[in-house]
Amino acid sequence: MAKVGIVMGSDSDLPVMSKAAEMLEKFGIDYEITVISAHRMPDIFFDYATKAEEKGFKVIIAGAGGAAHLPGMAAAIFTMPVIGVPIHSKALSGVDSLYSIVQMPAGIPVATVAIDGAANAGILAAKILATSDSEILEKLKAYKEELKDSVVAKKEKLEKVGYREYMK
Repeated sequence: MAKVGIVMGSDSDLPVMSKAAEMLEKFGIDYEITVISAHRMPDIFFDYATKAEEKGFKVIIAGAGGAAHLPGMAAAIFTMPVIGVPIHSKALSGVDSLYSIVQMPAGIPVATVAIDGAANAGILAAKILATSDSEILEKLKAYKEELKDSVVAKKEKLEKVGYREYMK
């Protein structure tokens, strides 16, 4: 049963939102991914959000650009955590999306990551699930070590070859 729902307003958001799916796969977390427009198909969106808990979702990751109502509407309907991913937009570079998601009214919180920050949304969903799942917690600890090892390797290479060679 999927623990995380990943939803986006348009298939053009998929290159960004796929990063959340990749992170969930890394941690062995089941998810469902779909495209639903809150504006163009509100009845289907409402059905998705009202049945999310019944489907076993513990977290919804919702990505949207422009007016970005999808994450906020998901949070208005779904009682458990919603993580919003503002999608970069041509007109305002994603700042419109960011403001639309982060500026929620009191009582309807949406955890919001950076513009196009779907990988962090996947990690945040894993961290939420890890509060009650020790297996996911251990995978997160291992991931943190991988990040550290990666930076240490870059540091050592830079110190060994110098900045000119490193930048080639």
